Amino acid sequence: MRIVVALGGNALLRRGQALTAENQRKNVRVAAEILAPLAEDNELVVTHGNGPQVGLLALQEAAYTAVDEYPLDVLVGETMGMIGYMIEQEMGNLLPFEKPLATVLTMVEVDPADPAFDDPTKFIGPVYSKEEAEQNAADKGWTIKPDGDKWRRVVPSPAPKRIFQIGPIRWLLEKGSVVIAAGGGGIPTKYDQDGKLVGVECVIDKDSCSSMLAREIDADVLVVATDAEAVFLDWGTPEQRAIRRASPDMMDAFDFPAGSMGPKVQAAQDFVRATGKRAVICSLKDISSALSGTAGTTIDQAATELVVVDR
Repeated sequence: MRIVVALGGNALLRRGQALTAENQRKNVRVAAEILAPLAEDNELVVTHGNGPQVGLLALQEAAYTAVDEYPLDVLVGETMGMIGYMIEQEMGNLLPFEKPLATVLTMVEVDPADPAFDDPTKFIGPVYSKEEAEQNAADKGWTIKPDGDKWRRVVPSPAPKRIFQIGPIRWLLEKGSVVIAAGGGGIPTKYDQDGKLVGVECVIDKDSCSSMLAREIDADVLVVATDAEAVFLDWGTPEQRAIRRASPDMMDAFDFPAGSMGPKVQAAQDFVRATGKRAVICSLKDISSALSGTAGTTIDQAATELVVVDR
């Protein structure tokens, strides 16, 4: 079975943890212990988030004023290499030596006419006072928006249009390799007016890119691993219930938050509608059980009724 697992940010950094290399490695080690058994019996592609890591690099860049800050596409590429290295090493310590692992620096094309460029919404980097944020906007050309009682930089989050490294990813899978790819939604790129491929100051949604990747490599299942045990109805109330199984159309009846579960549900729906296969949304620790249908939320075109369980 060919599986794409999209690791949420909690697989690299728990809520409230300091963004140290030691903390990230400990969390990657936990993820590797769960993913390694999957890799032994299946073809596996791992994608991952990188928001805190890009934010840390941006802070480090800002602290060194001798040169201009590096653009977002370069920072995404840097984090892709760093996180891929950790995943490779920790999984390699668990898998047989003969099992190859490869991190693919994955460029993803976006459409410069995407409406997202007219309304940047993705918060990145640290928080500022209004005065500091306005000064940064004036000096650096940033778009800023309020985030609670503070202000932050926002960038566009366009839809992925094309993943350039699909061929190499397919080849690596056929050769038996575990592949780490499309980290952070991929390195955002576009063709300029001269037909040259260039980087873009934006962030591609990780789950949307993972869904596209799963479709284009003919994956049998897409797993969206997050810090929630399932997709819940009435989340945070005494009446909350977990959706165990539903069709993509059934999920349309519910409104999930754009900043958390919404993109994950949409990515799963897109994969299932395009392929007729299934997608699973679950916690990292429950991946094995979710694949067997006893945990998490399975979105399946064949579902004939909404199955909801008390949690």
